[in-house]
Amino acid sequence: MAPAKATNVVRLLLGSTALWLSQLGAGTVAASKSVTAHLAAKWPETPLLLEASEFMAEESNEKFWQFLETVQELAIYKQTESDYSYYNLILKKAGQFLDNLHINLLKFAFSIRAYSPAIQMFQQIAADEPPPDGCNAFVVIHKKHTCKINEIKKLLKKAASRTRPYLFKGDHKFPTNKENLPVVILYGEMGTRTFSAFHKVLSAKAQNEEILYVLRHYIQKPSSRKMYLSGYGVELAIKSTEYKALDDTQVKTVTNTTVEDETEANEVQGFLFGKLKEIYSDLRDNLTAFQKYLIESNKQMTPLKVWELQDLSFQAASQIMSTPVYDAIKLMKDISQNFPIKARLRMNVLICLFQSTLNSQEFEKSALIQ
Repeated sequence: MAPAKATNVVRLLLGSTALWLSQLGAGTVAASKSVTAHLAAKWPETPLLLEASEFMAEESNEKFWQFLETVQELAIYKQTESDYSYYNLILKKAGQFLDNLHINLLKFAFSIRAYSPAIQMFQQIAADEPPPDGCNAFVVIHKKHTCKINEIKKLLKKAASRTRPYLFKGDHKFPTNKENLPVVILYGEMGTRTFSAFHKVLSAKAQNEEILYVLRHYIQKPSSRKMYLSGYGVELAIKSTEYKALDDTQVKTVTNTTVEDETEANEVQGFLFGKLKEIYSDLRDNLTAFQKYLIESNKQMTPLKVWELQDLSFQAASQIMSTPVYDAIKLMKDISQNFPIKARLRMNVLICLFQSTLNSQEFEKSALIQ
């Protein structure tokens, strides 16, 4: 009986545990209503070391080549170290040429993979060559390809008789004083031993001003992992097609409220309605009706004549400068967002001021004559 009771107890415990796990799973599924989406690029994941070099190149060409000298065979550590350790090693190497602020910018660039498209661009250029079969790195000397270092000297002899290659804005040129030299373009993955062997030979020739050394990134075996992009959002909007009855009185109330908000504007086409309503309180309703009429007329888009376009910037600036500080930003935003309408408004004000000036001058002349 004892073994049978023990078996029943075990079955009961297992059954209750399975029931608890199923309820927990169901509760988790029911509680989670969010939708998670990942956006993957069409190209595979690019090495962080190459992205760091592009960050250096954006700083300066000199820093790019200095950084390259310190990481010639850094990729071998990727096979023995974890991804996080390799990431910190790249930051440490970059820290020799960057301050703390730029290191933080580099980390941010890594997080959003900002320079991955640049690496893929070079990969596409290499694919158009096309690269020789079975080569981790190769050079192109005026339309001739080779992945053997001992053939470089041979290809350079008749390089001047062949067409000079086109160089792109993003190409990395080794610092040299002469430009009219045979162009040697190296396609390789920075940090590998094959790349390092080519770089030592080409950099020595470039320093002796024998060649113009150009580097383009090339990855013979791209990663199998997808390139997930950061900084993108996806919204799932569910629209209800059910028709609902609305109370017309509430709609009218909202419309009236909107009109009242518009009429709270102090100045409309040069009229200070706030002051006018204070002085002529008995004509408040008439002033409000006139203010609404001017506001509606402002919304009409009419083409300006050539003479009306003169000194618009000066008029806008003068009005902003004459406005109190706490309203200046608001006014500048209003003018910039509604400039065509405001341009007509400023011209109307200017015409009114001009006419009032003429009237006052005529009055002064008539007084002098009398």
